Amino acid sequence: MRIFITGGSGCVGHYLAEELIENSDHELFFLVRNVAKVQFNTKARYGSAICRRQSGIHLLEGNLENINEFQDLLKTIDIAILAATIWGGKEETFRINVEKNLELLDLLDSNTCQQIIYFSTASILDYYHQPLPQAGELGTEYIRSKYECYFRIKEHPLASKLTIVFPTLVLGGDDNKPHSHISSGLPEVGKWVNLARWLKADGSFHFIHGKDIATTVHYLIQNPSTQTREIVLGSPRISANQLIETLCQYFGKRIYFRIPLSLTLANILIVIFRIEMAKWDKFCLQYRHFSHQTPINPQTFGLKAYCPTLMDVFQQHKM
Repeated sequence: MRIFITGGSGCVGHYLAEELIENSDHELFFLVRNVAKVQFNTKARYGSAICRRQSGIHLLEGNLENINEFQDLLKTIDIAILAATIWGGKEETFRINVEKNLELLDLLDSNTCQQIIYFSTASILDYYHQPLPQAGELGTEYIRSKYECYFRIKEHPLASKLTIVFPTLVLGGDDNKPHSHISSGLPEVGKWVNLARWLKADGSFHFIHGKDIATTVHYLIQNPSTQTREIVLGSPRISANQLIETLCQYFGKRIYFRIPLSLTLANILIVIFRIEMAKWDKFCLQYRHFSHQTPINPQTFGLKAYCPTLMDVFQQHKM
């Protein structure tokens, strides 16, 4: 199989590259904006039983802005993995996250392409995996662009070959891979444990490690569908109180009693301290439960998960 992958220089992209390079014999084409930022081993297959003559790994310097330059190659691609994104705050957010992803699909050959895996975000879905209207109305540029692309990509002529994955909070990164936004902030969490252990909060969420995303995506590649499928990637539901309790366990802090942190109290603090919040932040404060009915991870398919629990997260990051 010939697989075309965007976003290869990012956190998830590095885990995808590592998984597919080491555990498949597919010919891989990585579209990256800056080859110098690529840290995965493009020569890992040389001399291996997987690929004796050549690595089958290609780095293509470019981005979605000039995706048309790769139209001849895209006509030969069997599987496209669309993981590249712009996080917002830039004029080109909607152009890249929506228009250019759709343009890439237009360049694929409908007879050759067998499967498309598109990365969205779980932030645009409610508990029942239905589109969350507030994401399209109040979300950041990134979230609104993902919301728009969700509807438009499902109308594309190749939609029957489409798998949309919705990662929850993404963790990952090490000396050889970029850190995710969430993982970059984890070292700061330890500073708040002495305060957090006295609080009880109402909320819930899921997380998933980049390596577990890669394992799951590889499984999806090996098990294609004949119709559009939508998959939320995440751990089992975790409550805010479980997060606090696990933090205290990790840092060896005892919990004596806890004060409920109500929404009313939170709103009072916002007024007292004149905290400025964007519309999406205010909505998240009210919504609180960013959890989903049936999250998927490697264990769903009987595979070993790399980072299945919160304690694993803290230990991996050596907080």
